[in-house]
Amino acid sequence: MIKEDTLKKVLYIDLSKKKFWAEERNDLFSQFIGGTGVAIKLLHENCDYDADPFSPNMPIVFAIGPLNGIFPIASKTVALFKSLHTGNLGESHAGGRSAIAIRMAGYGAIVIKGKSERPCYIAIHGDKVYFKDATILWGLKEGISVGAIIRKQEPGAGLRTIMRIGPAGEKMITYSSVTLETYRHFGRLGLGAVFGSKNLKGIIISGKRDLKVTDFKAYKELYLNLLKQLAESEKMKKYHELGTSANVMPLVFCKGIPIKNLTASELEEVENISGESLAEKHLGRRVACSHCPVACIHLATLRKPYEDEPYFYRTVYLSYDYELIYALGTMLGITSSEGVLSLIEVVEEMGVDAISMGVVLAWCTEAFEKGIINEKMTGGVIPQWGDVNTYSTLIKKIVFDEGEFYTDLRKGIDYVSSKYGGKEFALTYGKNEMPGYHTGYGAHIGYLFGARHSHLDNAGYAIDNEAMIKHFDEEQLAEKLLTEECWRQILSSLIICFFGRAIYTPEVVLNCLRLTGYELDEEKLYQIGKKIFAEKYRFKIKSGFDFEKLQLPQRIFELPSGIGPLNPDFAQKIINLLKEKIKSLL
Repeated sequence: MIKEDTLKKVLYIDLSKKKFWAEERNDLFSQFIGGTGVAIKLLHENCDYDADPFSPNMPIVFAIGPLNGIFPIASKTVALFKSLHTGNLGESHAGGRSAIAIRMAGYGAIVIKGKSERPCYIAIHGDKVYFKDATILWGLKEGISVGAIIRKQEPGAGLRTIMRIGPAGEKMITYSSVTLETYRHFGRLGLGAVFGSKNLKGIIISGKRDLKVTDFKAYKELYLNLLKQLAESEKMKKYHELGTSANVMPLVFCKGIPIKNLTASELEEVENISGESLAEKHLGRRVACSHCPVACIHLATLRKPYEDEPYFYRTVYLSYDYELIYALGTMLGITSSEGVLSLIEVVEEMGVDAISMGVVLAWCTEAFEKGIINEKMTGGVIPQWGDVNTYSTLIKKIVFDEGEFYTDLRKGIDYVSSKYGGKEFALTYGKNEMPGYHTGYGAHIGYLFGARHSHLDNAGYAIDNEAMIKHFDEEQLAEKLLTEECWRQILSSLIICFFGRAIYTPEVVLNCLRLTGYELDEEKLYQIGKKIFAEKYRFKIKSGFDFEKLQLPQRIFELPSGIGPLNPDFAQKIINLLKEKIKSLL
């Protein structure tokens, strides 16, 4: 048990009226643990399902869980909102110092509604909330310096987090992101656009308090055991050494990495952008989120000349991982490590989701080759596979150019392919762009049915890895996807970084929860996970989601996956089973 715990306190902020208040919500945290579970209930309570995601009264919900600040690698914050990108549930997780800062400030969740009449940022310092003018920060050509300016203006150095948007969020690009602590993001599904719609440039949160456990001896024993496993276990080795970029070459080998909009199975010199090669040539240092011993954040150094001073150079630190290497590398036919890092820098400056942007650029390249779009539409820009400079130009045009085609690209490729054509090679799932795994049925159907259409929902790619050596029928595949997703609702309610999922087994989770005041068993835990998953789908359906409109991209059946060619009929059987299984939970 935690003494004098403030986890169950929810902070409500009204940007329109410049008001704030806090409420004790024991009901939510007792039933739904925290994190995703509490956030989805708060989203239901505060959301007008029929309203546009950019309506002033649409909420942003941040939530943490009972293990944040107590146990190692419980380092994430969950954000839930209505996404203009898909029209229904927006969910994104971020690390950095966000979870620690929210807990130290004295809250378990924050609900933000309304719209400021002028650009602002919110400063939350413990039980005080301030609404600060951000007019001078609005319109900056890149978002990185915004954090530095807020950092100098505000107190609370140390356990504080600074969230902010870049130009893409101001333009309300539907796949714009929110940056935290320079190297972490609420990336997918457009939280940055929701910030922009509220004239909210950023949020700073700080606080200082003690978290005291009642049974310190049992706590210390469990804590040290977890710390040892996270630091030394073989299960965590790749995150320590190379990060997720370790996935590049294994996926190249099994032909599970998407290349050039899934038009090819091989890419010459792809080893140049492997995790091993990036570490050897560019790795500058590793950093970690607060209260995490793993340090999976690998920072590359990129040496760049000043544009107006060619004999002077600057060194830029850039965070890279597998998804960025896929989206801004293999997906675009780029095998230069410097090229991939250069595009990462542009994406960071603009404040857009790297995965969606990479898939958008890949679609543009193939659409140009097929004559669906032309130079008149692109303003003379000709996208070509492997052309780093042109892709850099295109990213900036999508953010700043007010021409019709670029304005349309701000809505993602589901929208542009519906308007211009090229739907047959548009790699989207429930309107969200494809993550970096062409590994088999598990990955693709997992994206389609995941509550937020993400590889992180159910790790279907891991099921495909099993399927390489063991056959699963459609019932087994459907059940595995659903079971994993329901369990992940628990991890994201605690809220644990998914990289630590092999360490935080159900038994470990139950032991941690007992020390924080929850008396549950494994069956009850899983039932809570199913209930949270069902609440997410209820939100989606009330927001207009329709199971019958779900469709896999045609392209995935044209190029063999990591487990070989995919059969549309077999895939449809799994889809039908999952529809019925999910409907039975509602």
